[in-house]
Amino acid sequence: MAEKERITRLKEQVAALPTTPGVYQFFNSAGEIIYVGKAKNLRRRVSSYFVDRTDHSAKVKVMVGRIERLEHIDTATEQDALLLENSLIKRLQPRYNILLKDDKTYPWIVIRNEPFPRVDSTRRLVRDGSTYFGPYASVTMQRSMLEYAHSLFHLRTCRLDLSPEAVRRGKYKVCLQYHIGNCLGPCEGLQSEEEYSAELEVLRRHLRGDVRATRAYLEEQMMVAAEGLKFEVAARYKSRLAVLDNYVSKSVIVSAILGNVDVFSLIVDEDEAYCNFVRVESGTVTGSFTSRLSVGAESDRAKILAEAISLISERIEGGLAREVIVPFLPEEGLFEGVKFTIPKRGEKLALLEFSERATRLYRADRLKNMEIKNPERHTDRLMSAMMRELHLDREPRHIECFDNSNNQGTYPVASCVVFRDGKPSRKEYRHFNIKTVEGPDDFASMREIVRRRYSRLLAEGKDLPDLIIVDGGKGQLSSAYSILQELGIEHRVPIVGLAKRIEEIFFPNDPEPYYLDRTGEPLKVVMHLRNEAHRFGITFHRNKRSADFIHTELEKIEGIGPRTIEQLLSKFATVSRIRKASVEELAEVVGKAKAQRVYDYFAR
Repeated sequence: MAEKERITRLKEQVAALPTTPGVYQFFNSAGEIIYVGKAKNLRRRVSSYFVDRTDHSAKVKVMVGRIERLEHIDTATEQDALLLENSLIKRLQPRYNILLKDDKTYPWIVIRNEPFPRVDSTRRLVRDGSTYFGPYASVTMQRSMLEYAHSLFHLRTCRLDLSPEAVRRGKYKVCLQYHIGNCLGPCEGLQSEEEYSAELEVLRRHLRGDVRATRAYLEEQMMVAAEGLKFEVAARYKSRLAVLDNYVSKSVIVSAILGNVDVFSLIVDEDEAYCNFVRVESGTVTGSFTSRLSVGAESDRAKILAEAISLISERIEGGLAREVIVPFLPEEGLFEGVKFTIPKRGEKLALLEFSERATRLYRADRLKNMEIKNPERHTDRLMSAMMRELHLDREPRHIECFDNSNNQGTYPVASCVVFRDGKPSRKEYRHFNIKTVEGPDDFASMREIVRRRYSRLLAEGKDLPDLIIVDGGKGQLSSAYSILQELGIEHRVPIVGLAKRIEEIFFPNDPEPYYLDRTGEPLKVVMHLRNEAHRFGITFHRNKRSADFIHTELEKIEGIGPRTIEQLLSKFATVSRIRKASVEELAEVVGKAKAQRVYDYFAR
């Protein structure tokens, strides 16, 4: 019975996993990590362990029998998951991991500590004064980066000893790389160490992510060559600038320059907060997890972040690092000897964004799984958010949105779409033929349809909506609001106008727009309403024009009246089919004489 409960509990944890790339960890009853793995799709990969399969080895079956709980770390790409898995396995040495536990590791790019340093490939980090960049997820990626570096800078590829004495004695001769312009000949003293070092420093900054220095250097060299009338040399620098434009920076999962830092990111909801922690040691991410906190009545984000960092630091070995990267400063006074950094650019900002992405995914997956079990929770949360975002005094469970549609005043129509609990209620959609307005007057058209709509609801004693949305901004809003005032319901039904810039909302008697959160769910619902009203109105407008065109075309035939037109359309549906019909087919519907007239008209 206990075994069945364990498997059931684990399957519930698996069901809550996201479908994104990441790393998963299995823990035994003693709280030890016994396995670390990577996945393109976390939920699919981890669920495969808990399905009876004949291809499971005995070792996998034993390992699954010892799993008590699991955790996961989200990553942006499979490459990040691969690098993070390598980091965790080498640090934690889980019992049931085999791959990546030997001395082999991923390739690095090294700038050798030697005269006229070579830029080379290596898998071993030797503390000999050389500078290392990476690691890279594959040899192919690393080789591409090396080729890219050599295409931008004049770097030697030979293994010669270019000590000052050797160069002074004239031991070497320039090779093919010099003649094709890839090397400037330091072996014969044609390039000084200072010139070589200056170019190498630009490369160092480039590999650390600062491409601006590379661009400035290449542009300067191109201009110098052009001013010296060395147009072929200038053309080579111009081509290298083109190569630079295609550059894609490397992953932020590991870094050779960050050292030891901790990263925290925070999302605060009404009653809960989510805090992600990332630990970086010697430039390598060695751990990450997200904690959920109950915030109670507290609303100060700085205080919540400080409390989250304090609680999480009790769980991590060795306490906090000396430098902690955060999105904003926590409440002061709790942390001595800790430097808090709010990054603006570079790898520290990339690490913070990595942490923030993990926090958002954790929160989204948690809410999604809660809403799968309780769909009403999502609706309640959405309605609460819309009430808060739109400054309403009640939840907008019933929303109506209006839109006009005409073609320079011809065939003027309008649409009204209805949403219930944030979802379309298509059986309640209504369209209107504009009856009292001459010409393209959108304001007058809006007044007509709003009056017709709510006069009828009041006359029939039906419920008014919780919110009215008018697509068209301040002018359309004023027209609709004036009708609500005439009907005496302006205080019973809130109304807003939606400007062309979708995130701008206008309220009656307020000339300034209010901006909705671009990432929030209320904006998505408003966009859906606007798009539905537009689609519904355009479809009705198009159908009306098409129907009028059909009647107009058939009415041009002498001797063919409305009754005959209805008979033809009932049988053939479209003018195109009537045009292709034979005299005999037409005669079966309207008789020989009229059939001949229709046939002759289209045969002209």
